[in-house]
Amino acid sequence: MRFLIVALLIPVAGAFAQKIEEKKIKTHITVLAADDMEGRFSGSEGERKALQYIEKEFKALKLVPKGEQGYQQPFPFKAGVHGTGAESKAHNAIAYLDNQADKTIIIGAHYDHLGLGDNGSSLDANPKGKIHNGADDNASGVAGVLELARYFSQNKVKEKSNFLFICFSGEEMGLFGSKYFTEHPTLDISTVTYMINMDMIGRLPDNKTISVSGTGTSPVWEPLLKNISTPLTIKTDSSGVGPSDHASFYLKNIPALHFFTGSHSDYHKPSDDSEKINYAGEKEVLELIVAVIEKLEAAPKLTFLTTKQKTMSTQSSFKVTLGVMPSYTSDLPGLLVDGVTDGRPAQKAGIQTGDVIIQIGDLEIKDINDYMGALGKFEKGQTVPVKVKRKAETLTLQVTF
Repeated sequence: MRFLIVALLIPVAGAFAQKIEEKKIKTHITVLAADDMEGRFSGSEGERKALQYIEKEFKALKLVPKGEQGYQQPFPFKAGVHGTGAESKAHNAIAYLDNQADKTIIIGAHYDHLGLGDNGSSLDANPKGKIHNGADDNASGVAGVLELARYFSQNKVKEKSNFLFICFSGEEMGLFGSKYFTEHPTLDISTVTYMINMDMIGRLPDNKTISVSGTGTSPVWEPLLKNISTPLTIKTDSSGVGPSDHASFYLKNIPALHFFTGSHSDYHKPSDDSEKINYAGEKEVLELIVAVIEKLEAAPKLTFLTTKQKTMSTQSSFKVTLGVMPSYTSDLPGLLVDGVTDGRPAQKAGIQTGDVIIQIGDLEIKDINDYMGALGKFEKGQTVPVKVKRKAETLTLQVTF
């Protein structure tokens, strides 16, 4: 193990000539987040249009179709809550770069989003009938898959791993597409060395902090990320379970990393549009991912580790909600608010984007785990004081859940 870790820190001999291109990232996101995609809801006409675009890009790169029907892997799903509702069909898009290697890297992202805001997941006050374009969530991740597919298929280097590029549908309703793939893999899944997931990588903040989850799923991740050369500040989370498609692979004992540039006030709203994407920032994120993959070029198939599940995962249970979008990348003591939902308790009490919540009732809030734990202590209808830091001030606001 020591030899492997040391080897990972040695720069890869000979820089690859191919480069990540910001212009191509922008083209992909602009197309996928356009109004004519109608929010890319799973099983919809908008999903079909997005699927056709992804297939066209895979074909142009001369990647091998690796779905069950060409590049497509259809799967059934029910769009209602908790498996209710009429059964429909959605599609994963899967392409393969065959390097005749004995191990395979999976690079994935979900391309579905909330459609016209009718399924109950929107955070807009009046969402129905509004197109939710999902530029960051997750046209940004799909653009990452397509640009990395172009990079590795055209870099004139035959890596010591094959690549499987997957664009999942059904993520917004419960990771349906990635779960289906891991139950019905289109290659020998035992050959997969690790999975890279990109979900919301289009809003790199000014402090250039990116969250990388899943670093506890293999012993190589933490030393590699601590010593890699990048202009980004990397905040790591060891847990392999989280609210995106990497969790499906972790649950199949596959090491997985999830890249995420942070939440924002446009999350799950019609305002998540392509003009708000930090394209230069996404380029830097993809360059980081390329560096991770290239550093592991000489590594054997990665060892899998199980991780502790943190309370910030979607499995957390609490009785009430404030209606804020927490920052997952902040290092400030307390909970930094990245967004506030109209009409919810926080907005009604006067909490604003940029506030740092430091106390709820008698409970001190040091981080997101304290925050999630606190929400389980209160009842709907209860009014409690909430202390927030706003620039140089400390304010006490009355919140009614």
